[in-house]
Amino acid sequence: MIKVGDTLPAATLMEFVEVEGNGCSIGPNPVDVAKATAGKTIALFALPGAFTPTCSAKHVPGYVENFEAFKAAGVDEIWCVSVNDAFVMGAWARDQKTDAKVRMLADGSADFTKATGLTLDLTSRGMGLRSNRYSMLVKDGKVAALNNEGPGKFEVSDAATLLAQAKG
Repeated sequence: MIKVGDTLPAATLMEFVEVEGNGCSIGPNPVDVAKATAGKTIALFALPGAFTPTCSAKHVPGYVENFEAFKAAGVDEIWCVSVNDAFVMGAWARDQKTDAKVRMLADGSADFTKATGLTLDLTSRGMGLRSNRYSMLVKDGKVAALNNEGPGKFEVSDAATLLAQAKG
């Protein structure tokens, strides 16, 4: 399992973009994790699935609401990673009104999640292999802080905890 001091695994996440912009075409676009984190501080949080109760009611809203505070603490970007496809993550971004505050990144085949070792097997619930709920502060591609939740918990991966670590 990934730990503080480790470099993020080489992986490509996908991001659904609705508006053509600076080098981004409409539709799913690849995000090379190593390139996208180089020289930046990223507040990354991951969760089991888009549109799920805790994720939609508490996890994503906390990061959206604290966007300005994260910026003030030196965070360049906030990423939400989930084992869903880019179209689902795009629809969830609209629903959660993440706008340009939180990048909703799809790990459709769970390649990134498997490489971090932060998997959650929800096969018995019909959801297959998913991401565990966690947050991490990433500085120039390296894990500076990691908050991994216990099964069914939402206590340490919240925005307030990661924000305190970013300020620290």
